[in-house]
Amino acid sequence: MNAITERILQCTDSVYREFCIKLTPSVSPGRILGVRVPVLRKIAKEASPVQSRAFMACLPHDYYEENNVHGYLIAGMKNYDECINALDKFLPYVDNWATCDTCSPKILKKNPANTAENAFRWIDSGKVYTMRFGIKILMDFFQEELFETKFSDKVAEIKSGEYYVNMMAAWYFATLLYKQWDYAAAYLENKKLDKNVHNKTIRKAVESYRITAGQKEYLRTLVL
Repeated sequence: MNAITERILQCTDSVYREFCIKLTPSVSPGRILGVRVPVLRKIAKEASPVQSRAFMACLPHDYYEENNVHGYLIAGMKNYDECINALDKFLPYVDNWATCDTCSPKILKKNPANTAENAFRWIDSGKVYTMRFGIKILMDFFQEELFETKFSDKVAEIKSGEYYVNMMAAWYFATLLYKQWDYAAAYLENKKLDKNVHNKTIRKAVESYRITAGQKEYLRTLVL
């Protein structure tokens, strides 16, 4: 057994397992062990380079927690090209929102042009959690000083019947509303978003403390 997997198996928590089963309904309960996030992060941080390489070569993993540790290991990578290669190998095996959302490699900031290109490629993959990850990368790294309308246009163009894709698209635009209000509001005013994403964006925004009371009142008038 891989050393990292062995450590994960030693840290199970039956009470937390029940919570995780409810939190990630797309994952078979038999694949959830119940290991808390700080413990998984610690396991990833303490893994040696040899252990990490061996573990990351063992795809697909059997357990949800293994996928999370894999994501944390990628997030900690220091070489840009190796990180992209690792993501391309890993993303097809991601099967839930939690694993997808906890992986945000800081190294991707080092080469924004290539990162944007890869985010577009992931969005175009047609695979639910790979698409979600691509949207998340545009949200994490391209909504402030690097923002361009080509990024928000890319997300606006998405037409998907997948709940977890639409929720991330709505999260993207709700976040953009407090970072780039004029640009984001225009997508709602001009009805450029899928109706489902449009209304979810407004719902998320009015729940946010970053949006002013006046902005929230205006957004409520845009519900379709």
